[in-house]
Amino acid sequence: MSNYRIESDLLGDLQVPKNAYYGVQTQRAIDNFHITGSKMGDFPEFVKAIAFVKLAAAQTNYEFGLLPSQLLEPISKVCQEIIDGKLHDQFPVDMIQGGAGTSVNMNANEVIANRALEIMGYERGDYQYCSPNDHINQSQSTNDAYPTTIKLAIIRMNSSLVAHLQLLIDAFRAKGKEFADVIKMGRTQLQDAVPMTLGQEFEAFAATLEEEIARLNNLSKLFLEINMGGTAIGTGLNAPANFPKICAEKLAKITGEDFVPATNLVEATPDTGSYVIYSSALKRMAVKLSKICNDLRLLSSGPRAGLNEINLPPMQPGSSIMPGKVNPVIPEVVNQVCYKVIGNDLTVTFAAEAGQLQLNVMEPVLCQSIIESIVFMERALDTLREKCIVGITANKEVCLNMVKNSIGIVTALNPHIGYKNSTKIAKEALETGKSVYDLVLEHNLLSKEKLDQILDPKNMLSSQ
Repeated sequence: MSNYRIESDLLGDLQVPKNAYYGVQTQRAIDNFHITGSKMGDFPEFVKAIAFVKLAAAQTNYEFGLLPSQLLEPISKVCQEIIDGKLHDQFPVDMIQGGAGTSVNMNANEVIANRALEIMGYERGDYQYCSPNDHINQSQSTNDAYPTTIKLAIIRMNSSLVAHLQLLIDAFRAKGKEFADVIKMGRTQLQDAVPMTLGQEFEAFAATLEEEIARLNNLSKLFLEINMGGTAIGTGLNAPANFPKICAEKLAKITGEDFVPATNLVEATPDTGSYVIYSSALKRMAVKLSKICNDLRLLSSGPRAGLNEINLPPMQPGSSIMPGKVNPVIPEVVNQVCYKVIGNDLTVTFAAEAGQLQLNVMEPVLCQSIIESIVFMERALDTLREKCIVGITANKEVCLNMVKNSIGIVTALNPHIGYKNSTKIAKEALETGKSVYDLVLEHNLLSKEKLDQILDPKNMLSSQ
């Protein structure tokens, strides 16, 4: 008994695994595109998103009297199965393919059609009763269904990303409170500046990342404008006149997102501006996160010949030749993820620029880049929080001694002895190795009582 069935398309007959819910066009994509090794099915929110889109389209076609009731029920059931996490192994198309997403769209059309046929008691591939093109893709084109799928997937994935980002922010903020009384030297240009607390430093990490939540959420709203009903190039050929409005309403109802039809479907079909600006927000977050990881590596450097102000949790031996060495591997891996996100943003930029006339055929790599950035970043946020931030400890005495021995505290003397005298003291301290404290007394610039008051590290901190 053959393990294959024969299906046909424009190019002729092709064998498809007998038990597969996908069909001939998906099989051609499997054969043609061995690129990333990442399949549609590896990204659950993307697969669920296309099921939502197909469900909304089916409901809209039924409302217009185009889809018979005997097909609406099984099609709706299949879409719900996919939304519930079933059949995801039937989406084997590589995330990067030629064809502007046609393989992705047809993969969904074929899976939904064949599963619906099975529900109705027919054989897979018996498309006269339920067709991937005539019924599942009715009143649609890849050029409206595919970008709408991408937008819905990003909206849902953004919500998850923001939740994971908030957990990291909370972890930094908790450390800010824990280290509130740890006095240390602040630095500019890697040189001693003025005193601060380690708590202020970690609270600043939390604050800078917190800014990104509003930015990501606001920019994700750009994806709520969709071009369903525009079909091939935005003119709406083969779709009812009011399809864009009704389909957007249906999709909004079943997803809980406030989707609206684009005001100009011809413009919206090739437009990828929302992807560009959202990707830039991912890049901005990556830049900030990478800077924080750089700081963590510097602050923990040593332990004997570096700053050694904080201790990162030891995660693994750091060398095959140097006994006792432990490396900051978690910040290092997060740095590298950030580089990937930054690089993906450049890919998105090039892909968006490559649009020509009424379509942008580079949407697959654009989609893959953004989704990969979100997935990688989410994992990196969790890794940094769980394996690094929550376990950081402070070397309080090291931090305090650096403040006491720093030339930087001379800045606090400016209002009391003037900039010229402060500069003189700083220079002499550097040349002689004497402390700022001793030199001020030696030159009779201030009384010991006054000097002690000014140079108390706590008095040099902002009250805020």
